[in-house]
Amino acid sequence: MLKAPLIGVPGARYRDDPRGPGAGGSSEGRILVVDDESSIRLICRVNLDASGFEVLEAEDGETALSIARSERPDLILLDVMLPGIDGWEVAEQLSETPETSVIPIVFLTARSTAPDEHRSHAAGGVGYIAKPFDPTLLSETVTRVVQRMRRGERDQLRHEWEQALPRD
Repeated sequence: MLKAPLIGVPGARYRDDPRGPGAGGSSEGRILVVDDESSIRLICRVNLDASGFEVLEAEDGETALSIARSERPDLILLDVMLPGIDGWEVAEQLSETPETSVIPIVFLTARSTAPDEHRSHAAGGVGYIAKPFDPTLLSETVTRVVQRMRRGERDQLRHEWEQALPRD
């Protein structure tokens, strides 16, 4: 039987399938939540878990890169202001490697100015959620983005966001 790791340990899975690897399950996908604030990670984890997602967590950029490379989540919710490597640099580094460049990134940040949103788009993101956010809408957004990515609509998502970007 698998032991569930401690909640709050950077990179730990929130929920492991007690039936073991490869046993199947009803997970809608794996989401990596990257934020240095444990309260934000908790809000995301609770709401995404309730929507059927498996949640991975990182509290800094280095840990986020490591988890993204080893676990290849279906989506990354990425804060910009992180200790060490910031979110934009994390996104840029992930985009440089073919294996991780396909992971969609939705920025989840308190930086909500037009230049910040433009920079997030330029770093390769597919979406942007400003804090404070509605946890229910967060789950809906993640579900919609994961579904659209599975249908191969990455370029369309980025184009739609580009069209909606605020003008300077």
